[in-house]
Amino acid sequence: MFSGKTEELIRRLKRAQFAKQKVEIFKPAIDTRYHEEMVVSHDSNEIRSTPVPSASNIRLLADGCDVVGIDEAQFFDDEIVTVCNDLANRGVRVIVAGLDMDFKGNPFGPMPNLMATAEYVTKVHAVCTRTGNLAQFSYRKAVNDDLVFLGENEEYEPLSRGAYYKAMLKERVKNIPVNSAQPIDPKKQ
Repeated sequence: MFSGKTEELIRRLKRAQFAKQKVEIFKPAIDTRYHEEMVVSHDSNEIRSTPVPSASNIRLLADGCDVVGIDEAQFFDDEIVTVCNDLANRGVRVIVAGLDMDFKGNPFGPMPNLMATAEYVTKVHAVCTRTGNLAQFSYRKAVNDDLVFLGENEEYEPLSRGAYYKAMLKERVKNIPVNSAQPIDPKKQ
């Protein structure tokens, strides 16, 4: 999060539009954070998109396109990989943006398979809010274990590897149950 993925997607798609290519942009229907029909970056840049409930809808709606953009691809099911490959095999340029890891630091949904089958992969990184280094992790500050949990900087924080693991360790230590039924007598220590 906060790395400029959507910003870069919008930039590339607007260049294709400027070049008079037929462009369609899709996003998961569940992502309504900024706008229901626009793909919007954290910097408030936006581009019109079509929200779709599933990846299979993209195949139907992208007919006749030169370029297809897909935002928040991690929220789609594994069918997104087949859809992207089918479009690319037909000569469509497919540009996909999404998180490669979830808040637990695990590969996120279809992203590893999309990255493996892509011709080019551009990884962009946020800046760690604690160290100033590159941030590879999205640390979830909100207490919620759902894999898909939409949020912004109140719920998530970009962290470097070291800062992320330090925060996770602190979280685990905080949740260790302590039996304090017996008062501690300082004289016996």
